[in-house]
Amino acid sequence: MSANVKDFSVSNLPEAVLEEYGDKTSDPRLKEIMLSLITHLHSFVKDVKLTEEEWFTAIQFLTAVGQKCDDVRQEFILLSDTLGVSSLVDSLNNDRDGIGTENAVLGPFYVSGAPDLPMGANTVQKATANGITALVSGTVKDNEGNPVEGAVLDVWQSSSEGLYHMQDENMPKYNLCGKFTTGADGKYVFVTEKPAAYPVPVDGPVGDMLRACGRHPMRPGHLHFILTAPGHDRLVTQIFTNGDEYLDSDAVFATKTNLVGEYKECNDEELAKKYNIETPFEKVDFDFTLMVSK
Repeated sequence: MSANVKDFSVSNLPEAVLEEYGDKTSDPRLKEIMLSLITHLHSFVKDVKLTEEEWFTAIQFLTAVGQKCDDVRQEFILLSDTLGVSSLVDSLNNDRDGIGTENAVLGPFYVSGAPDLPMGANTVQKATANGITALVSGTVKDNEGNPVEGAVLDVWQSSSEGLYHMQDENMPKYNLCGKFTTGADGKYVFVTEKPAAYPVPVDGPVGDMLRACGRHPMRPGHLHFILTAPGHDRLVTQIFTNGDEYLDSDAVFATKTNLVGEYKECNDEELAKKYNIETPFEKVDFDFTLMVSK
């Protein structure tokens, strides 16, 4: 006797797929995610009437994205960033009701293990030609306005030439990176290079996608931060450079008005002497507000 055959076609998909996954997926959250994913994915395929050639092109594209990933480059994060998904996930999970400092995407170039540096140290191990010295300072407070002692600021950025330390073989490891821990006053300060606009990597499949869609790959200049402190929520954010031409068209959709820092030229000789830098330099003051953990 022949086994019963179930006919799958446009008329009963995705219902048949949803039934199969709905009946057999025991984890409630995984079940919720899978059923929604299947529903939207099938709806997308039907909506655009995806051809077999287009489907295989998509398979090849995702394969190439995976092949471009390595220990220091995450092409899938870059893909998520440039589609606005990273920023959306970040916003959904970090709504602080306008009280705490807003989050911004982690980006694909964070590497843990940056050295602990004394407050006021210079993160520049190798200066960039024509790089502008910047003094970055401010106070870390909680959402009640109290200074946060023991807050760790994990800082990283690209050079003024647009490269992170792991991208440039001529740059020392952890150049323009460092960890700073606040004292009882919650204040922080360090010396670095003023960040400039730079392109996201375009030598892989994500770059091909951007070109095909007529999008530029540029990000406005920014400093990256991860702030952690006992009893407070973790903050992943960026300080953007005021006046940057790409503030209104960030390739990864991460800019926020409240995260723009005002860099100003400074000729303060006492500050220059204290931090062993030359005048004039640029100075930006930016306070962070951490949310007390509930």
